Amino acid sequence: MHSRTERIGWREALLHLRDWRVLRIGLLGFSSGLPLLLVFGTLSFWLREAGIDRSTIGYISWVALAYAFKVVWSPLVDRLPIPVLTPALGRRRAWLLATQLVIAGGLVGMALSDPAWQLERVVWLALLVAVASATQDVAVDAYRIESAGTRMQGILTAFYTTGYRVAMFVSSAGALWIAARFDPDEASYQQGPWLAAYGIMALLMGIGILTTLFSPEPERTVEPEPLVGDRSERLAAWLRSAVWEPFAEFFQRHGGKAALVLALIAGYRLSDIVLGAIANVFYKDMGFSKDEIALVSKGFGIYVTILGGFLGGVAVYRFGVMVVLFAGAVLAAATNLLFAWLAVRGHDFWGLVAVVGMDNLAAGVAISAFVAYLSGLVNIRFSATQYALFSSVMLLLPKFLGGFSGVLVDRLGYPAFFTLTALAGVPVLLLVAAAWRWTEVQMDDD
Repeated sequence: MHSRTERIGWREALLHLRDWRVLRIGLLGFSSGLPLLLVFGTLSFWLREAGIDRSTIGYISWVALAYAFKVVWSPLVDRLPIPVLTPALGRRRAWLLATQLVIAGGLVGMALSDPAWQLERVVWLALLVAVASATQDVAVDAYRIESAGTRMQGILTAFYTTGYRVAMFVSSAGALWIAARFDPDEASYQQGPWLAAYGIMALLMGIGILTTLFSPEPERTVEPEPLVGDRSERLAAWLRSAVWEPFAEFFQRHGGKAALVLALIAGYRLSDIVLGAIANVFYKDMGFSKDEIALVSKGFGIYVTILGGFLGGVAVYRFGVMVVLFAGAVLAAATNLLFAWLAVRGHDFWGLVAVVGMDNLAAGVAISAFVAYLSGLVNIRFSATQYALFSSVMLLLPKFLGGFSGVLVDRLGYPAFFTLTALAGVPVLLLVAAAWRWTEVQMDDD
């Protein structure tokens, strides 16, 4: 094993929760999480209220695919300076501020538009917000990775996740609540309530903007080498350094073991993502009401996931990333068996509370360890590009297989399906063990 594994006392690990970097990442997590549902779930509700048909709303939801394709333009975040902002703020903060300003401006534009008769304008603005938001995610990931060593990444991830999930709650339930408060008559559609809701969401982007302005540029940033030669030579050199080198460097560094690392990344969250694709349908089929599902899965579950993230982050700092990565894989697979138990038991509110609680706690631990692991794989020279690659690989296989979850449930039934998703975690344990033994993870402490 190549990573440092000396254990650090719990007291020292917990003291790092007072680190100012932790608060910054939490606030930037809020800035990252706020726009997502404003161009997805919340927007769909607004469009439906405005009289837009369901098929059109379904097509419009594709604007959220920008988050899946962010790896395509992530090299720009690593290599392209922004006039005025980069000299004044530095490479990472310049991209953060630029994307935050675009998101805020796009939300203001959406607030001032009425989809009932300006639908095309709303769609284009939503696409602008989605692309800027996905780019902000790339910049925040790079900022987080360059702000601290691998051992701290678990704690930073816990706070990032907390900010992100709080923002998602604000941009969904909060935005709907604001629209309801400003709506004088819910029996008929009016654009005014949504002007208030999206206008306030735009103002809340000020949290990220102020955080960026009052935060330092990461000390671990490696500035790209200046380009020389004529225009064609500089373009070729830029494409080589921005697009080719980040991917080539990863494969050169890991050699034949790169396939092992990518297989681990692709499969680590397979069990929980495939289960998540059918979870809400399962709850409904078990006879749980919408109120019960909202209270337990969307309310209680969020807080338990945050708690799991904190426990995982502190454990990574205390024991090292690979120990917690393995434990997280065990927990993520094992808790799927609890769903098989609930499927046999049927409608049981407290059973649902227990299963969702343990599953989300395990997911929080696993995600903190996994993000810390991915952060340790990144070369600081290519933070944005390489991490965007890893996050895309992480989602591709599970999201694809998740599309077949309904077919499998129809053929196997819920108990067998959940057992199968738990067994899918066994190869992941073998991959973690192999990566622990044969690959290197940089475990620096700063």
